[in-house]
Amino acid sequence: MGAPAKRQKREEFRKKVAAATTEPAGDGSASPAGSVLNLPQKKYYRQRAHANPFSDHLLEYPLTPAHMDWSTHFPAYLNPDATQTNATGARRLLKDVEVVDIGCGFGGLLVGLAPVLPDTLMVGMEIRSKVAEYLTNRIHALRYQQLHLLQQTQTSASSSTPIPAPAPVQQPATETTDNESPETTFPTTLIPGGYNNITALRANTMKFFPNFFARSQLSKIFICFPDPHFKARKHKARIVSETLNAEYAYALRPGGLLYTITDVEEYHFWILRHFGQQQGPERNAEDENADGPEEGGVKELFERLTQEELDRDECVRVMMDSTEEGKKVSRNKGNKYVAVFRRKNDPAWPL
Repeated sequence: MGAPAKRQKREEFRKKVAAATTEPAGDGSASPAGSVLNLPQKKYYRQRAHANPFSDHLLEYPLTPAHMDWSTHFPAYLNPDATQTNATGARRLLKDVEVVDIGCGFGGLLVGLAPVLPDTLMVGMEIRSKVAEYLTNRIHALRYQQLHLLQQTQTSASSSTPIPAPAPVQQPATETTDNESPETTFPTTLIPGGYNNITALRANTMKFFPNFFARSQLSKIFICFPDPHFKARKHKARIVSETLNAEYAYALRPGGLLYTITDVEEYHFWILRHFGQQQGPERNAEDENADGPEEGGVKELFERLTQEELDRDECVRVMMDSTEEGKKVSRNKGNKYVAVFRRKNDPAWPL
């Protein structure tokens, strides 16, 4: 028998990671297994770059935001009062999820934002099953790394005996073949929150976004390097549209921010048009028939941030530099187009 096929190797690796991963308690009582300290490798989670958002992906989603069980995603933030439960009887959290990364991919933005917003609960939503599985395992491994490092720090502080250095930890793989060895490093920095404030779930945002988040619940929404869907007949699958923008406005609280970044200039102008900020130089017949903003629509709910405000926002820097797509664009010396919109107060009802 020859070497096992790549698909079989990937399945075996993912099963091994799933079997070794158990969620830490979040209070420092759990002792992480050594095998879980290693971050998963992307080469074992290969999947197509595109997914049809109009297909039935056999997703699980809550009936309403009150039915969403966040207790398994944020165990460190469980409400100590056992009587505080949601509509399904699951334990409530001490605080609500406030930040969403739509189409989070491999989670570069979430990992970058975790220490920047250590007291804010953030979730990444990804429709591709294997990519969502990779990010979930990556977050669990990062939590274990931080818990392991915290235990070592506490032990060294209470004992004069030198503590040996931790075992090498594999970083997210960037290799393209199975023969290359992953890069290793030592976790030497305690991150505020220990990555307990981020999580990932598989979801179809275009269909079920209002099922997860209540009105005015969110403070930030990120849409980073979305699929441009270049063909005109595919524009209906773009994650930015008049209908979806209205849903984002519903979930954002007044003063909340919606961040967008893309490396496609035409898509950047599409975003500006559908937020009622600018028509853009390129507008064809398909765009004329598209669901662009109408008077009294989304245009009255959002305003675009100025360049000075963008320069002061740390989240903009993380969005440009931490995502996998952003790093690839930088390596290829491409352009990045950023637009951030602030949710305005609801307009007054006409008398």
